Amino acid sequence: MMKILKNLKLNKSGASAAEYALIVAVLGGLVVTGASTFGTGLNNVLNDAGTAMNAEKDADFSK
Repeated sequence: MMKILKNLKLNKSGASAAEYALIVAVLGGLVVTGASTFGTGLNNVLNDAGTAMNAEKDADFSK
């Protein structure tokens, strides 16, 4: 049993795959975070634009 664990510890062949998987996971997290932040900002801008247009429309009808 100890020999198997020692061989696993010395085996470096899967290290590259694990490192690439970690890089992909981190980049995926960054993409999701960026898209979420961009979506929230875009939503705020569009809501502000809609509010401004409704206020302008209401101001025109009150004359």
